[in-house]
Amino acid sequence: MPVTDVSHDLDARTLTIVADFAAPPKRIWEVYADPRQLERIWGPPSHPATFVDHDLAPGGRMNYFMTGPEGEQYYGYWEVESVDEPHSFAFDDGFALDEEFTKNPDLPVSKNVFSFTDHEGGTRATYVGIYATAEGLQQVLDMGMVEGASTAINQIDELVTA
Repeated sequence: MPVTDVSHDLDARTLTIVADFAAPPKRIWEVYADPRQLERIWGPPSHPATFVDHDLAPGGRMNYFMTGPEGEQYYGYWEVESVDEPHSFAFDDGFALDEEFTKNPDLPVSKNVFSFTDHEGGTRATYVGIYATAEGLQQVLDMGMVEGASTAINQIDELVTA
């Protein structure tokens, strides 16, 4: 499995996931830069994603929903802050209330940096989420964020080696 380490720090309000892939950083970058590839890995297999908007550029917005096994839909968005292709990008990741992607004020927003570096002939991907409060981080931990994100990230290996 690509995920090699998961840690969270309530005091620093961070969740960090590290994964190693056999593919070069440019190939891992392409997964996030292409909405159809991103749909194949954003969300666990039980909740596939559909990106209806995809603008991976500073100031861009990406709107998506995940569909659960019973057809239920969960909405979310990214607001892209910075992009350093193919090395990293930073964005705010939030939950939305509906198909209009209205921000959900009752759920936490995380500031994220996804980075991709050369590592042992492949890529080390580091995913860092920073929450405004320890309570916000705890809330997403309680929602199963570690399990869901790890399962989602582990899908990248099959996609990039296919």
